[in-house]
Amino acid sequence: MTTPGSIEVGSIEGRIAEELGVRERQVKAAVELLDSGSTVPFIARYRKEATELLDDAQLRTIEERLRYLRELEERRTAILESVREQGKLTEELEARIRGAETKARLEDVYLPYKPKRRTKAQVAREAGLEPLAEGLLGDPTVEPLAAAAAFVDADKGVTDPQAALEGARAILTERFSEDADLIGELRERMWGRGRLVAKVREGKEAAGAKFADYFDFAEPFTELPSHRVLAILRGEKEEVLDLVLEPEEPAESAGSGPVPSSYEGIVARRFQITDRGRPADKWLTDTVRWAWRTRILVHLGIDLRLRLRTAAEDEAVNVFAANLRDLLLAAPAGTRATLGLDPGFRTGVKVAVADTTGKVVATDVIYPHVPANKWDEAITKLAGLAKQHAVELVAIGNGTASRETDKLAGELIARHPELKLTKVMVSEAGASVYSASQYASQELPGMDVSLRGAVSIARRLQDPLAELVKIDPKSIGVGQYQHDLSETKLSRSLDAVVEDCVNGVGVDVNTASVPLLSRVSGISASLAENIVAHRDSNGPFASRSALRKVARLGPKAYEQCAGFLRIRGGDDPLDASSVHPEAYPVVRSMVKTSGQEVASLIGNTAVLRSLRPADFVDDTFGLPTVTDILKELEKPGRDPRPAFRTATFKEGVEKISDLSAGMVLEGVVTNVAAFGAFVDVGVHQDGLVHVSAMSKTFVKDPRDVVKPGDIVKVKVLDVDIPRKRIALTLRLDDEAGPQAQGGGRQQRGTRPPQQRQGGQGQRQGRAGGGRGGDRGGRQAPAPANSAMADALRRAGLLDPKKR
Repeated sequence: MTTPGSIEVGSIEGRIAEELGVRERQVKAAVELLDSGSTVPFIARYRKEATELLDDAQLRTIEERLRYLRELEERRTAILESVREQGKLTEELEARIRGAETKARLEDVYLPYKPKRRTKAQVAREAGLEPLAEGLLGDPTVEPLAAAAAFVDADKGVTDPQAALEGARAILTERFSEDADLIGELRERMWGRGRLVAKVREGKEAAGAKFADYFDFAEPFTELPSHRVLAILRGEKEEVLDLVLEPEEPAESAGSGPVPSSYEGIVARRFQITDRGRPADKWLTDTVRWAWRTRILVHLGIDLRLRLRTAAEDEAVNVFAANLRDLLLAAPAGTRATLGLDPGFRTGVKVAVADTTGKVVATDVIYPHVPANKWDEAITKLAGLAKQHAVELVAIGNGTASRETDKLAGELIARHPELKLTKVMVSEAGASVYSASQYASQELPGMDVSLRGAVSIARRLQDPLAELVKIDPKSIGVGQYQHDLSETKLSRSLDAVVEDCVNGVGVDVNTASVPLLSRVSGISASLAENIVAHRDSNGPFASRSALRKVARLGPKAYEQCAGFLRIRGGDDPLDASSVHPEAYPVVRSMVKTSGQEVASLIGNTAVLRSLRPADFVDDTFGLPTVTDILKELEKPGRDPRPAFRTATFKEGVEKISDLSAGMVLEGVVTNVAAFGAFVDVGVHQDGLVHVSAMSKTFVKDPRDVVKPGDIVKVKVLDVDIPRKRIALTLRLDDEAGPQAQGGGRQQRGTRPPQQRQGGQGQRQGRAGGGRGGDRGGRQAPAPANSAMADALRRAGLLDPKKR
């Protein structure tokens, strides 16, 4: 966090408070805690009195706005200094600079004073032409050529009256285009009235077929959803599309193109230019048109392109973050021995057994599929491993050969009912990234890289959060167009999500990995390594206080992390709860009042509910903290994640050709975007439930209906086998068939899916054939390419509004 320094912190806090609708003292308290090194999870959980119950979402907003406003103030200070050094800082200009509330407005005000390369206007001023420009603007009754004749000076490069007028025009053009108030007004007008137009480049139709929906496309800026903006910008980057930002529906003229006269009129009125037939009126009007077309429109186009991209990035980052949160907080199978299967054909199915603690106790490779076809041998090996290690669950990676391997697991269960196995399909997105990582080499030394993926698959079924934190969030594959996003913005958002999830669940300090510990409030990567090293050298921690003996774990780090670390079966029962050690005296008071021991008080609902929270409030701990303590003591260390469930794929439906319109299937939501949700129904190809087919009522955000990991029942509306597209609906009474995809009631402002889905293919295979190089068919998203990005990249986007 940037320290305040000389920044006007009070004004920043007041502005944030106004934006959030909270009191300034709440924001001030939060800012002081953030600046002191406290994390958002710690403040939200253990400093409720200080912030007066600001939640984690509000605190994240404060953190983000604080960063933006401090950057704004730093830029403001630099601009003031720059203008002051130029000797041009007047009281009025300083007031305008200090009054700029956004970075865009600040740059508008600074533009006339911003050091720049030598412009035509500067050259004209040096040639002494500014009086000519001022004279014509101030008195249009003057005849331009006659006035310009007095400024001809060959030594200064002004060879004739026409050259003098060109110089005067350059001066006025620069003035018009650098008027901050004018530019601000025109920018907002263009944003509200303008539209983005895309056309295919000549000869690019075949190569750019995936962008076919945008070959002749136009849509208002204010109606463009994020995924469409990013798709169009990618089409331009790949040199398939040409883009034009039109200020409004164009009016045709006899000139070189459409003339947005309303904009030119605003510029003219700003400088009191009207065509009343006076000698200079036409020249001034032409100058306005020249300024608009060559400078102002270009400037606004750059600004609005950035605005479109920024808004699209923000929405895409929010989608990615929300999906990542749902994936990390997916239901854990828990402490159950698990057999992990990483499917493959030629290279075989990699096998790993993780015991109840996640420790790898066996590995193998079996070859049940083509070309080896050692089916019975594979079942025998798996049955032996399951019996030997008391396996309860079989986790199957959802890459290529997943359904064939799922069938193998099904036959294993049928032949050996005594093993009481349950099979579960697991997303293997990012498993190859983990397998080749440095941490995997340290965690699984000596193990072949190909087997590490099977280990990851088994463990992510046992505890998705603990396993997925070992992988870069961007490689997990639940975003849209992530490779078109700002790396800094995306990483900051995803890191915040991981931090919130890890601390919300809590971490067992005696079993946690370095990556998991490093996500705990107050613990850096190096400190996490020190904790594990201390644990390995001295045995499990018996108490939270023992953490103080870890090298470089000082008082501040202990304060931040202690409440989120769990020690089960330790010296103090409270160490297994989320009660912070600093609040243990409150619990001791409760113990004294109730006449119970700590161990007997924990979980004793009747006794705990008989205690009055107000009786334990003091100068240090207020009512919110005491209330939280009582709730935690009722159900100490309760995992906030949902109970573990599994989906059952329909027998006999294993590939897209097995599907038919009208089928009702169970599936797992793999990804959610602004336009709908992708669902895995077990055919190597995810289907799309468009937002208009999610509910009988209007759905603004698909995440209000489903989230990744949800098990849902869907009906097949239509199947396009050549293009590998599956249209699904959550409304089971919808009529199936290609003409029924609208599903009845339409979303406001959208077209039915049969008009929209062209170009919105389902999730496609991993680029490059996946791990092992022999994979075809349905594949999980590439580690470096999200499922959503891959699908949209291959097939374009939804709902193009044709002109």
